[in-house]
Amino acid sequence: MRAIWIALPFAALAACSSTPSQDEQPPAGVEDRRPGAKPSAQPQPVKQPPVAAVDLTAGKRAALSALTDPASILSRRSIYYEFDKYDIKDEYKSLVEAHARYLRDNPRAKMLIQGNSDERGSREYNLGLGERRGNSVSSAVQANGGSGSQIMVTSYGEERPTCTQSNEDCWARNRRVEIIYTAQ
Repeated sequence: MRAIWIALPFAALAACSSTPSQDEQPPAGVEDRRPGAKPSAQPQPVKQPPVAAVDLTAGKRAALSALTDPASILSRRSIYYEFDKYDIKDEYKSLVEAHARYLRDNPRAKMLIQGNSDERGSREYNLGLGERRGNSVSSAVQANGGSGSQIMVTSYGEERPTCTQSNEDCWARNRRVEIIYTAQ
């Protein structure tokens, strides 16, 4: 019985040993560097398989170029409104759908929607109107595939006009929502 207990660890160690597979390199030879020793075989460089190049930014560059390409609908970022309205006009629905698809296809992208109004009305009313305009765009983007976690809405009311004259043409340019991408 004692002999079995002594032999058992040696059997386990023998079972753990392995033989080199075809993919493994043979062990390196030992070079004799004593004075007067004849040089053995010439050293051979180890052949490494080629490494394939992978461009991890290609998709990101394509997505960014769509946002900045003037020919792309995604480069358009303003939605304009009628006086005292916050419903999206039919002419801007394809624009909202395109931005929704962009968010759906780029889950790391973040969108800031800024609601604005013209100078007419009280400050509080204009802030509320800008927020309703921003929320209408946010709802439309989410209805078309964008995620609510990618969208933030803010209202500036009348605080950030693009035009400062007091006439209908100028007021029409200030009644808007601006879409800004904060992260891609």
